[in-house]
Amino acid sequence: MAKDNVTRRDFVKKSSMGGVALALLPSLKFLRPDEKLRTAHIGVGNMGMADLQAISSHPSVEVTALCDVDAINLSKAHKMFPGARIYFDYRAMLDEMADEIDAVVVSTPDHTHAPASLTAMKMGKPVYCQKPLTHYVSESREMKKLAAEKGLVTQMGIQVHSFYDYKLATLLIQSGIIGKVHTVHAWSPKSWGYNGPEPEGEDEVPPQLDWNLWLGTSKTRPYKDGFYHPANWRKLLDYGCGTLGDMGVHICDTPYNALELDVPLTIKNDCRPPNGFGYPENNVVTYEFPGTRYTKKNLKWIWYDGPGMPLENEDLILPGAKKQSDNSKEQKNASVEDKMSLDSKEAGEGQLPEQGAMFVGTKGRLLLPHFMQLPKKIVKGKYVDISKEIEEVSKANNLAEPVRNYETESPKHYHQFVDACMGKGKTSAPFDYAARLTETILLGTIAGRFPGETLHWNAELAKFDEEKANQYLSGDYRDF
Repeated sequence: MAKDNVTRRDFVKKSSMGGVALALLPSLKFLRPDEKLRTAHIGVGNMGMADLQAISSHPSVEVTALCDVDAINLSKAHKMFPGARIYFDYRAMLDEMADEIDAVVVSTPDHTHAPASLTAMKMGKPVYCQKPLTHYVSESREMKKLAAEKGLVTQMGIQVHSFYDYKLATLLIQSGIIGKVHTVHAWSPKSWGYNGPEPEGEDEVPPQLDWNLWLGTSKTRPYKDGFYHPANWRKLLDYGCGTLGDMGVHICDTPYNALELDVPLTIKNDCRPPNGFGYPENNVVTYEFPGTRYTKKNLKWIWYDGPGMPLENEDLILPGAKKQSDNSKEQKNASVEDKMSLDSKEAGEGQLPEQGAMFVGTKGRLLLPHFMQLPKKIVKGKYVDISKEIEEVSKANNLAEPVRNYETESPKHYHQFVDACMGKGKTSAPFDYAARLTETILLGTIAGRFPGETLHWNAELAKFDEEKANQYLSGDYRDF
């Protein structure tokens, strides 16, 4: 068999595709320290492979089952864990192996997060689910409720939540280092958007892919090469959540957590008119949140994504900075080689980091680059030495020295989930928290369907005052 020419038929003899009746089982009883946590993994390609490697690096984990709709992904993962049973359909896996699985890891495209997670949760299984938690607001609320009702260990996959710099920034903000915060800016120039037309026609489905299972609960659509599997689904309304649902979850997590925010009062997205197929390539989403003990009476939050972002704003001017318009002129007049140099160099004095967040408070500003860089305080246009404050909050909260290595730091968030399943400690991004953050993110993507219009969110009723927007809070599940 050629390395990358695995077909579904090659795996049929190994992959159980039986019935999908669900047995409601009691919540996981904490295992003894000498026992293994038997994990099942739904989605093992790309980020799913990274999740599989990180979870399995914990010495108490035994990978028991692997599931993916793509036989190439499944083949690669199975070579790593030949003792694990393999499946194409997560429903069959959970049904047939209910008594042999202790916890489930969901690493699929966004539209399958909730269907797969809820199936496992109804069986009493702890779940680690990639971000954003769900594709629809209604799903986030359902997952939060079910996790609480069953007392399940849960964790959303926002690895940087457990990194030193983000924990440090949270503690600094909560210590009052810049006073009460009244504005947050967060940005990423990435563009998980698509401004073109919906593709016409139909291409042959690759032999290794079960297209029906990939679509899952979403509506039937003809396969088109290059538009969906394996990479571009994030750009599309039916499957992903745009840049806001990808990088936005990571970058917004720390301000959201540090300020102890709930869901917003109003949301407005300045973007191009909706095309019914893809997310806008550029978005400027403005939220208004009710105040907390760390903010002024109300908090304004602006998210920017896509090429050229963030927009010029005096809150984002750094000490020694050129105007953004000057930087744009420099880019425009540069040669191709110079442009590559300008794009690739690290943010220096006066230059905003490519991605990050800025807290604006009554006593200054705090810049948090994304990622693995210390936060910086700015007062009256000058950087302020905060080494003493960093030392104090680090000592008071037992923060270890920072490690600038993603490969060694990333597993911490996964291992935290495993330890919690074993009865040791708690997770830091459980679904109670993750559902609220995800709801906030999803409200911003919904606002993109009504560009320039302010939507008013009623958190208690879980609906917009603008009735026309409520149709996007949930979706019809297809039988598949």
